[in-house]
Amino acid sequence: MEWEPVIGLEIHAQLATRTKIFSGASTAYGAEPNTQACAVDLGLPGVLPVLNEQAVRFAVRLGLALDAEVAGRSVFARKNYFYPDLPKGYQISQYELPVVGTGHLDIDLEDGTTKRIGVTRAHLEEDAGKSLHEGFEAMTGIDLNRAGTPLLEIVSEPDLRSAKEAVAYMKKLHSLVRYLGICDGNMQEGSFRCDANVSVRPKGESGFGTRAELKNLNSFRFVERAINHEIERQIELIEDGGEVVQETRLYDADKNETRSMRTKEEANDYRYFPDPDLLPLEVTRSLIEEIRGELPELPDAKKARFEADYGLPAYDAGVLTASRELADYYEATVTAADGEAKLAANWVMGELSGALNKAGLDITDSPVSAADLGGLLCRINDETISGKIAKDVFEAMWNGEGDADTVIESKGLKQVTDTGAIEAMVDEAIAANPTQLEQYRAGKTKLLGFFVGQVMKASGGKANPQQVNEILRRKLDG
Repeated sequence: MEWEPVIGLEIHAQLATRTKIFSGASTAYGAEPNTQACAVDLGLPGVLPVLNEQAVRFAVRLGLALDAEVAGRSVFARKNYFYPDLPKGYQISQYELPVVGTGHLDIDLEDGTTKRIGVTRAHLEEDAGKSLHEGFEAMTGIDLNRAGTPLLEIVSEPDLRSAKEAVAYMKKLHSLVRYLGICDGNMQEGSFRCDANVSVRPKGESGFGTRAELKNLNSFRFVERAINHEIERQIELIEDGGEVVQETRLYDADKNETRSMRTKEEANDYRYFPDPDLLPLEVTRSLIEEIRGELPELPDAKKARFEADYGLPAYDAGVLTASRELADYYEATVTAADGEAKLAANWVMGELSGALNKAGLDITDSPVSAADLGGLLCRINDETISGKIAKDVFEAMWNGEGDADTVIESKGLKQVTDTGAIEAMVDEAIAANPTQLEQYRAGKTKLLGFFVGQVMKASGGKANPQQVNEILRRKLDG
């Protein structure tokens, strides 16, 4: 039997507010345990939550970017469960009336097509604390610094049909929240994490199978591996005569397997009810329009503009708009390179990205500024240096030896474009290799590359390659 996976993602984006969603405690990452948890976060008797306005504005910003319904009235609820890192005994979340309703996100598939993924809802909630197991023999440590941190939980429709589609959706959403400035997207610090609901069904059926939820996946690679493993596990279980149980499972990256954590809870297990300490949240039409006016150019619009204004292929435009910072760097490079859009794209995606990946740096930490890279491209374009020499110049710039002009001057790398000088080197190469000349004229024309190499070697790599080729062809064919 042929099986079809059905996948939906619940993505938790930690909102980039300076304080928590219901208290004035700091959200800064990395503080000593339990130094950023105030009386409200600890749930001490008599305290009252006060909603963070910026968290609401961030939620509305995402809703508009997803072309979603933004509720004029939404309600906070208490989600009751008992766990050591939840001191109140409940989590303040939204249930029946979330702030963001139905929307969608379009993803690009590997075959070049676009697929629309439905977004069911996005609701505001507070994060729980963190249980620490390392360094505690037979005990668990509780750090409540994270308790009360504002989260936006973004729930997709079960529209994803493979692990690759799930990763594409997650990456697109990751890019979007960073463009909007509502989340830093730092997956290592837990600012952007994912739960995946996975089930399988016979291909062609419209009903859903029993799903398992994979919790707290915090990298794109783990999302793909965990979903693929879970799909295989469920198919194997069904084909062996077993049944999939609705449960929550943990992915073990070291063993590349999922294992059961607990039976999957239903909504009624949490005994949701409206939080009596919080009034319904009202978002006015004027506030929505104000926030709409603050939206930046979004990834899809920027990609389309890069294709139209810069004449870039869809692939290049997609890569260069994957992050707001990369897109800004590219546009600044094009400006500094006198509009050489395709050349700038090649260098940003090629030499620069390779160097950044090798050094483990983000584009914002690049030792070579966009203005300096643009200056280097100008020297290629005006034939001061060849593309090959430019790579040596870039390496020197990367190592802090100055801008392109400084490096070219100090290292004597200026390209030889004097026709007379190049002709002399060509004549010398031909005279020194009579056997190869005879073979070339006998039809072995691939030897042109040999002669080009001889001339470039003689010039120390500085001869203009185009002129070398033109002069060599003329003299060899003559």
